[in-house]
Amino acid sequence: MFVVPKSAGGRPWFLGSLAAVALVCAGAGAWIVHAIAPETQAATATKVRLPERPPVEVVEALPQLKARLDYLGERKQFMGAILVAKGDQVLFRQVYGKANYENDQPLKLDTRFRLASVSKQFTAAAILKLQDEGRLSVNDPVCQWIETCPDAWKPLRIHHLLSHTSGIPDLMAQSEWGRIRVTPRTPKELTETSARYGLQFEPGTKIRYDNAAYNLAAEIVAKASGKPFEIYLNDAILKPLGLKDTGSDAHADAQGLAMGYANFPGGLAAQPIANVSVVYGAGALYSTLDDMLVWNQALHKGHVLSDASYAQMIADHAPEGTPKERGRAHRAYGYGIYVNSLGEQVKPAFDDKQIYHTGSWAGFRNLVLYQPEADVTVVVLSNNYHQRDLVFMLSQQAMAEALGRPFPTGLNR
Repeated sequence: MFVVPKSAGGRPWFLGSLAAVALVCAGAGAWIVHAIAPETQAATATKVRLPERPPVEVVEALPQLKARLDYLGERKQFMGAILVAKGDQVLFRQVYGKANYENDQPLKLDTRFRLASVSKQFTAAAILKLQDEGRLSVNDPVCQWIETCPDAWKPLRIHHLLSHTSGIPDLMAQSEWGRIRVTPRTPKELTETSARYGLQFEPGTKIRYDNAAYNLAAEIVAKASGKPFEIYLNDAILKPLGLKDTGSDAHADAQGLAMGYANFPGGLAAQPIANVSVVYGAGALYSTLDDMLVWNQALHKGHVLSDASYAQMIADHAPEGTPKERGRAHRAYGYGIYVNSLGEQVKPAFDDKQIYHTGSWAGFRNLVLYQPEADVTVVVLSNNYHQRDLVFMLSQQAMAEALGRPFPTGLNR
């Protein structure tokens, strides 16, 4: 079961060698993935039970992170929630600020936050789950699954959608974006709108972040499973893992969500119009600190996908020749997640690889991380859109202290 210390104790223990072996095996799985039958892939998934969920209570066993957050919280400079766990040991869990300032409603340890683009890893996992079930392959043509598929999409494979290499214009690049952003849309309407545009580049030749592609991936999940996307996701993944506080708000009927905010010259302003129907496969999910901990443990330890499909998920699918990002080596583009040495962007730097994704939408700014060698999860969920750099800095301070690295004090970017 999860061990929950109440206060700062000894240095966290490591699982580096075991996790490193697991990653090597995953890499081997990626090499042989096309030679394995789907039913065999599914059978290779780890069957060890997930640890029991930890009690939802305040934990502050990282003294440097606690001091930093206490300072920020007292000055109302950070609003949100943060959780850190190493293996089955919860090291930190605390919230700061309010879920709704207009109603004077404080944040709680189990408050639901909009995940925004952190949702993409769930969509990718749903596709790969269907692959493990033998219902589709990431190498399938997109037009095999999308009705009234335009000629421009004939070269597309599901792989291109998941790896941001499709060339389909993102929602924000579409001329109707201003109207789309505030108008509820059905999946069919979103697909029809995207189908009006040509491709921006030959599929597989470039990387360009693409919410529209993930909406198409969600539609493929619905077609292949015979269920609406959110129903398949719940039945195949969320419910079996006990993620009762995770779900989709694509129909604007979710309860108990924090309000999102943004910093404007006039002060903190609520952002009540989320309209996540337009990102139903790219950013419509909500969750809590502890559900995201269970998700990370399940996804990265073989409880969701076969070894081969998981290896595909974390592989680098960036085309050869992808340019550096701001002078640094590009992040590895997996399916719905990235891999990079994020600690190189803080001072003092550390080079541990982290599997992660960010999220920003309707007043929220999130970052969920996993360090596989040491089995460390960090979840930072903020209901303030304009806290991007702070969310990133806190995530790396949390990761560094959990790993026993020097505590970062500034950004290096």
